[in-house]
Amino acid sequence: MTQRRAAVLGMPIAHSLSPILHRTAYAELGLNDWRYDPIACAEDGLATLVSGMGPEWAGLSLTMPLKRVVFPLLDTVSDLAVEVGAANTVVFRPDGSRHGENTDVYGIAEALREAGVGAPASATILGGGATAASALGALRDLGLPEATLVVRDPSRAGETLDRAERLGMPVRLQPFDGFDADVDLLISTLPSGAADAFAAKASRAKAVFDVVYSPWPTVLATAVRDRGGTIIGGFPMLLHQAAAQVTLMTGRADAPVEAMRAAGEAELIRRAGA
Repeated sequence: MTQRRAAVLGMPIAHSLSPILHRTAYAELGLNDWRYDPIACAEDGLATLVSGMGPEWAGLSLTMPLKRVVFPLLDTVSDLAVEVGAANTVVFRPDGSRHGENTDVYGIAEALREAGVGAPASATILGGGATAASALGALRDLGLPEATLVVRDPSRAGETLDRAERLGMPVRLQPFDGFDADVDLLISTLPSGAADAFAAKASRAKAVFDVVYSPWPTVLATAVRDRGGTIIGGFPMLLHQAAAQVTLMTGRADAPVEAMRAAGEAELIRRAGA
């Protein structure tokens, strides 16, 4: 039987937890002829790499900025990926066509539901990049009618505002220096350490979802926790979006989420100890 292949692409990529999650899923599902690899790939190498992939390929997981660069290489794209402006998943179909999907929105929504924060009355998002757009999509799917977006320079937030309009999600812009987190839910899409400066004000939030998963808890999450708030790290998002990818790539609807969770958490503990 021909081996089926999948991979996560990015630059750098050695730190990715995706191989642990996907390989665990394959083992639990008895997919012994499947393999999943990390492949270092920058923007300028994506087209050549993807065009050279043969019929053994089932799918790809993409990190930024490849989530946007991949669009011209796709034959079809889901409505959600178009709305968000990011396809973190490529599915190679039997006819050889390439289909783009976004599972980040699902991952964020599931992480919030799992933590009991699935119906916030108000939400603020720190950051204005692709993950912020996915967060807006998740909040829309959870029924939130609007959100506040806190960015460094509101005059340069045009692309994110366009994504919000495509999603049908009204947003109110705030500059970093006007940040106010007296809300049900604060979502930080900033890189590790970048949200530390907002920790004092953020402590008023009832819950915080920080996309950073290592080191954890972050300074931001600790401030909210110490005030009695709910904290959610980036790992549950990664877990649930990976489970959705497993289903899309393998066709198996029974992705073993709990086994994947245990393997991912064990790896994070191992890395922290190292």
